[in-house]
Amino acid sequence: MSASIVTVVGNPRPGSRTLQTAVAATAAIAARIGHDVPDGGGDVVDLSALGPQLFAAESPEVDAALKLVTGASVLVVASPTYKGTYTGLLKAFLDRLPPNALAGTVALPLLVLGHPRHSLAVEVHLRPLLVELGAAVPTPGLALLEADLPRLDEVLAGWADRVAPQVAAALGGAGRAAEAAGTAQPAQG
Repeated sequence: MSASIVTVVGNPRPGSRTLQTAVAATAAIAARIGHDVPDGGGDVVDLSALGPQLFAAESPEVDAALKLVTGASVLVVASPTYKGTYTGLLKAFLDRLPPNALAGTVALPLLVLGHPRHSLAVEVHLRPLLVELGAAVPTPGLALLEADLPRLDEVLAGWADRVAPQVAAALGGAGRAAEAAGTAQPAQG
């Protein structure tokens, strides 16, 4: 199966644990759906590098990142929790997308949590945002405690084993839906 997989990381700090976790999660899911991801993590949109440009009237770098995201078949969207939800940096980036920009994309939300009380944030806050943008979110989001980072490979292996079949099935359905959308006639009104 050939799918473009893109990782978006909404941590404002360069080289963050969220970035490392997201790249590892992308590699784990890619391996299970039969897609190679280069050692560097493949296509990664690290918002820490784009932060200052997100509010500029024009930014070729932000435009390129948005194009990469909207062209993805699978999109891993990761953020640390800030005040019980994803970062404002991630929200500012995703707010630049037009309605239904992620139609035909399978999205996997991931939050790195400092405390278990934030574990619902991935489902209550990040999932609805991705769905609002048109993404298919066929699996529960991954709420990963910072305390679990020392055993990241083990946690991600279990997660990827559970969700890969749903991602693969959604990719098949997303491809058919995109084909149907491309051949459908516009409604007369």
